[in-house]
Amino acid sequence: MKFPTNHTLKLLLAAGVASLALPACEKQLEEYNPSGLTADAVYTTPAGFETLVNAAYSYNRWWYGKENGYSISEMGTDLWQRGAGDVNPDLTEYTTLQGSSAALTDLWNRLYAAVNVCNAGIARIGNSGMSDALKKTREGELRFLRAFYYWQIVETWGGVHFTTEEVTSIANTANRTPVETFYKQIFEDLNVAVTNLPTTTVDYGRVTKPAAEAFLAKIYLTRGQDRQAADLAQKVISSYGYALQPRFADLWSMTNLENKEILWAVNYSKDLSLNDRVDATLYPDGHPRGGNNGHLLFLMKYDDQPGVIRDIAYGRPFNRFMPSLFYLNLFNEKIDSRYAATFQTVWLANRAVTGIAVGDTAVVASKYIIPEATKAQKKYRIWDQSAVYRPNGTISGDRIHYMTMKKFMDPTRPTIAEEQSARDAYVIRLADVYLTAAEAEFKAGNATKAADLINVVRRRAALPGKEADMLIKPADVTLDFILDERGRELGGEQLRWFDLKRTGKLLERVKKYNPDAGASIQEFHLVRPIPQRQLDAVSNKGDFTQNPGYR
Repeated sequence: MKFPTNHTLKLLLAAGVASLALPACEKQLEEYNPSGLTADAVYTTPAGFETLVNAAYSYNRWWYGKENGYSISEMGTDLWQRGAGDVNPDLTEYTTLQGSSAALTDLWNRLYAAVNVCNAGIARIGNSGMSDALKKTREGELRFLRAFYYWQIVETWGGVHFTTEEVTSIANTANRTPVETFYKQIFEDLNVAVTNLPTTTVDYGRVTKPAAEAFLAKIYLTRGQDRQAADLAQKVISSYGYALQPRFADLWSMTNLENKEILWAVNYSKDLSLNDRVDATLYPDGHPRGGNNGHLLFLMKYDDQPGVIRDIAYGRPFNRFMPSLFYLNLFNEKIDSRYAATFQTVWLANRAVTGIAVGDTAVVASKYIIPEATKAQKKYRIWDQSAVYRPNGTISGDRIHYMTMKKFMDPTRPTIAEEQSARDAYVIRLADVYLTAAEAEFKAGNATKAADLINVVRRRAALPGKEADMLIKPADVTLDFILDERGRELGGEQLRWFDLKRTGKLLERVKKYNPDAGASIQEFHLVRPIPQRQLDAVSNKGDFTQNPGYR
C-alpha cells in the first residue's frame, strides 16, 4: 500500500490539533498550516480519512526493518550476541539496561503516537463520509492496528498507560493499567477486525481477515488459550489458499517478496525517495536511514580481507549483531537447507591479489574448528569456530569477523553506500502460523498433531532427497524443540524475544545459551524499563513509577 510520506500523522499536542498526512508522492512541512485546515474538517472527507488510516499503518516502519526494532525484538535472546558495532548493548547484554535506553524511548513515543492515531480514527470513522462497506473495512484495519500496537506495548513494558480515547491536547498524567485490561481490549479489537476485514486485498500491505486471525491465534497462545489458538491457526492454514514457498531460500529473493506465504508485511517502496528517510527541510520526522535496514546489521566486516573489497552483492557491513554459537549449532546443514539460506560462509575474491584471482575463494567462515595445519595450506583467510568462539560460546575473536546472516541482503541497492533497502519486512508468514498451531497443539496435549504441523515446515526445509531425515516423531516434540525450530525458521524476523517470553523460557535459555547476557539477565528483565523522559514528564510521579528492578 502507499503510505503518506510523513508517516507519523503526529498530533501537535501543544496546539491541540492534528498535523495532516500527505499522499506518498509529497512531503510535509510540519507545524505549518497555511490553509487553516483542522482534523475535524479533513477527517470528515473520505480522502482525508484515508490519510489517517495510512498513517496508522506507517508507524510499523519505525519498528520493522529498523535497527532499534531488531535490538529490542531479537537481541538479548539465545540466538544473538553483540557485534563490534552494536549501538544498543544495553538491550543485547542487559548490564546497563535502564530508562535512559534511546531505542526504548523512541519505540515508546512511536507506539503511543500510533495508538492515538488509531483511537482518533475509530472514534471519527462514523463521520468520515465513506460508504458503509468501506467504513467497516477501515474500522477493521484500525482495530487490528490498535491491538497490534498495544500488544507490543504490554509485552514490552507490562501494565503501563492505557486509553482508547483520542488525545488532542497536552496530557501530563499517565495511568497504570493491569495487563488483563490491555488484553481484554486486544481481544475485543481483533474480534472486530476478524469480523470486518475482507479475506483478500489488492492493496498490498493492508491487513486482511486471515492475517487478523493469525495474529489472534498468537494472542490466544500468549494468554494460554491453547485450544482456541490451535483451531484458529489451523483455519488460517487450510481456508485461504496460502502456501509455503517451494524452497526456504525463495523467501529472500528480492524478486519474490509478494508471495503466497506472506499474510502481512510492512512494505517499502522500490522508489527509495518514497520511503521514510528523514529530510531536514521537508520531512524532519523521518527515520535517519529510512527503508529496510536489515541488510546492514548482521554482516561481518569482510572488506578488510585480502581479495575482497566492498561491493553491492556483499553489502555494507555494520557488524551490529553476530550469531551465537548455539544458533549456528541448531542447524544440521547436511539435511537442512535453511543453514545455507540463512548464513553466508564464503566470500569470493572481487579483486586480484597475490595468490588469489578474481572469483577464487577469498574468505571462509565456519562454525567448525578447522585444524591449523589445514588452514596453513589455504591461500584464503578462514574464520573458524576457534577464531571467533570459545567452547563455552563466549567470544574469543574481535566481534568483527563471524558468520553473516544473509536473509535480508539486497543486491538491488543502487550503490555500495546505500542504507535503504526496498525489501519488505515480513510480519506474519505461513510457516509462523504452522509453528504457532504446533505449539498450541503441544500445550493442549496433542503431540502427534504438533509433530505433523512441524513436519510440514521441516519437509519444506529439507535438502533434496533428505525429506525423510528431517521428519520428527511425536516423542521428539518438546517446548524447547519448538523454540529451536522457530529459531531455525524465523531467526532474525523480529519475533525471538517475544517467543521466549511467551513460553516462559527467556531467562532459562539466555542463561544457558548466551554467555554475553546470561550472567546479567534477571527476572525483572521480562519487562523493559519505562523511558525516563516519560517518568520525568508526568505530574503524578507517585502513581506512575518505573518498572521494578530499574532505576
